[in-house]
Amino acid sequence: MKFSEFEHIISSKRMRKYVTACSGDTRNAMTLYRLNLRLSQEIFTIISCFEVALRNAIDRQMVTRWGTDWLRDFVLPGGIFFKDPRIQTSHKIIYKAYEGLMGKNKYSHHKLLAEMEFGVWKYMYSAIEYKLSGRVLLKAFPNKPKSTPQRNIDHLYIFNELDYINNMRNRVAHHEPICFDASGNINTFYVESRYQKMLDLFAWMGIDSSSLLYGLDHVKAVCVRINALKS
Repeated sequence: MKFSEFEHIISSKRMRKYVTACSGDTRNAMTLYRLNLRLSQEIFTIISCFEVALRNAIDRQMVTRWGTDWLRDFVLPGGIFFKDPRIQTSHKIIYKAYEGLMGKNKYSHHKLLAEMEFGVWKYMYSAIEYKLSGRVLLKAFPNKPKSTPQRNIDHLYIFNELDYINNMRNRVAHHEPICFDASGNINTFYVESRYQKMLDLFAWMGIDSSSLLYGLDHVKAVCVRINALKS
């Protein structure tokens, strides 16, 4: 496809950043755009696996502490998230999903878990929700390193790590480019740093990510191809 056709479809405004990063080489700009899409697909696959693993690790701890329908019970009258003004967003998301499932007569604990956004699991490690839920969720990471004076690996540390991952997930979901640095240069550090965070957190959960992601993980290979287009 000629660049003029490609640009007409994608839009000149969207392609401008890619053309500039490729020093005006329109063929490389089209290649970079396609590789950015490929990288988005690849990293989203890793995020999807990570999200399911995190959700299940959290659920195991919460079932042990609160029972088999803990998420539903949290948002019903008398539940620990019920009408707490500090956590209205989480309550609204969970309760809306619960109401939807009940309206279709399809409620089950596992279906409710599957309805949750990544942000719900992230906020389970916020100061308020971590405390309200019994301070048990660090047990979801049994292999995490011990805290040191230089690095305190507590629930807020986990929250921040999950926030980095969640932000990338949202960028991909909204079709934002992930192959540039803040100055608009070709650079995959943004993706690779968050990719490494997920690998670390997999290990802290006691999960062999290389086995789990066998045949699925091509993130580094695509990053190499993108970085080869640097001027």
